[in-house]
Formats: sequence, structure tokens, C-alpha cells
Amino acid sequence: MTFERETVGGVVLTGGSAVRLDGADKAGIEVAGHTLLERALAALATLPEIVVVGPEVPTSRPVTFRLEDPPGGGPAAALLAGLAGFPRRPDVVVALAVDMPMVTGATVDRLLAALGGPEAGTPDGAVLVDADGRRQPLCAAYRPAALAAPGSAHGWSMRRLVADLRLVEVPATAEECQDVDTWEDVLRLRAAARGQGAGGTCT
Repeated sequence: MTFERETVGGVVLTGGSAVRLDGADKAGIEVAGHTLLERALAALATLPEIVVVGPEVPTSRPVTFRLEDPPGGGPAAALLAGLAGFPRRPDVVVALAVDMPMVTGATVDRLLAALGGPEAGTPDGAVLVDADGRRQPLCAAYRPAALAAPGSAHGWSMRRLVADLRLVEVPATAEECQDVDTWEDVLRLRAAARGQGAGGTCT
């Protein structure tokens, strides 16, 4: 048994200081004519509801915008703030960092397939893993009931939030694991999108 697609929601996290990008708004950076936010929304296109945790901007589809309170609480606090933005909490939430523009709908489908249905003994989440075995907790499908923090999660890392979860690992392609931390990353991804090739792994 697997979840019906209408019970799955998406949370896109657009925050972060972007120090190595001179403080630029990652969500607004363009790759192949589309902003990183729009690429993330495209990856989650089949999900009926999406919450974006970050400043409100125009988008190509209806989404709900949320901010963690207080601001700057880190990715774990941002994800929990995103979960609070659904009018009805979904059975599964797909978390996606806005700076992973090579993630596609096929990636999301593989995560959901690996997570499976709600039967007893099934995992709490499915997480993308790069060729070196590094988990990417901001490209993952989770059961919200398993995502809990005592009191405030302000300042928590995602790895701390999911440390006790039973996670199944989903191998990533090299392209899926590329992220945007520096202007060099931006240039490499733009070249890749033009079909000129680009290497790289998750950092």
C-alpha cells in the first residue's frame, strides 16, 4: 500500500544566510531561465499543497508562505514552521531545500516510493543520499508524526531533528545532489542546464 498523492504536501525552505553568495537571495537566482524557487516548485508540481518557508514572492502556482518564529531559527525550525502552515497536516511531507535545483519530480517519486505506505514497521522517512553516503535531510520525504522536538527547535540542525528517525536511503544521481552555495556553483549549474556538463556532489 502507498499513500495517495493528495495526502502528500511539500515544504520548500528558502532561508539561510548565503554568506558565500554575498548574502544574495538564493530563491531568486536563475538557472536556465527559472528561479531556484520555481525549479523547486516544479519538482513538487504534482503535490496539491506546498508551503514555502521564506519571504513572500510571486510564484507560478498558489503556495502558502510561512516564517519561523523567531526568524533565523535554522532548517529544523523552518521545516516545523512549514508543517504548521498546512490547513490539514498531510500524511507525508516532502522537504526540499531551494538550493538543490537539479532535484526533479522523478526524485520526489523515488523518495515517496521508498517511503511506502503507513503499515507498521515502515520507515519514518526516505532521504536522498549522495555517492559518498552523505544523507541530504533537506531532500527527503517524512512522516510528520515522527518530526517532533521538545520545546523550541530554534538553532537545531536537520540532522539533530531526524537523528532518531528510521530513514531509508535513496541513492541520488550526481545531478540531483548539486547544490548552490557559491557563485561558482551557480555558473556550473547554468552550464549544466545548457547541456555543457557539470560535475559535483552534495556538500
